[in-house]
Amino acid sequence: MKTLFQCDFDGTLTEEDVSFLILDAFATGDWRQLLTQYREGKIPVGYFNMKAFAMVKADKPTLLQFVKSKAMIRAGFHELLAYCHRQGFEFVIVSNGLDFYINTILSDIGIDNIQVFAAQTRFIANGIDVRYIGPKGNQLEDNFKDAYVSLFLGRGYRLIYAGNGISDVSPARQAHHIFATGELLTCCQEINLNCTPFTDLNDVIRGLEFLS
Repeated sequence: MKTLFQCDFDGTLTEEDVSFLILDAFATGDWRQLLTQYREGKIPVGYFNMKAFAMVKADKPTLLQFVKSKAMIRAGFHELLAYCHRQGFEFVIVSNGLDFYINTILSDIGIDNIQVFAAQTRFIANGIDVRYIGPKGNQLEDNFKDAYVSLFLGRGYRLIYAGNGISDVSPARQAHHIFATGELLTCCQEINLNCTPFTDLNDVIRGLEFLS
């Protein structure tokens, strides 16, 4: 069976959630109130990001300079990509984060050959316009990651999933194997969902070797 590795970005491939770093530094309103509503299940993650990033008035060059100075990639990323390549695994990033900073961070570390599915962004006069476009070309407010899991499973892949957050729980449950850290790991442990914990991405490589 062909294998696809679907990976989250913020807090999974990076040490910290880059979107939260941006919002803490540049949002003009109480974005953390929206975050609380999302964590309590009152609003979907897509709606949260659309509303929160509308509060960011800084221009793109300013934000990119900030991201380049603050974002830290988790150790072992290049090695993980090399391992997947050797094994013939497809590797994709599916993230609720924003395409403009994800693509910039990847480019800065010399990675330009993997597919990234993330929020599409436009810089407009009164903030950042954020939209999630699903595999069928329709705009989504929720279940963005699930939509791609369904797409890849429908294509017959053995799906391996890596993530760190609450929004990773639902898509991860559908995968053949889960690598988890942060809140995803806590949730997996609470609901007895089998997963492999990781601290850095070299742990993921060791776990993949065990699987295969």
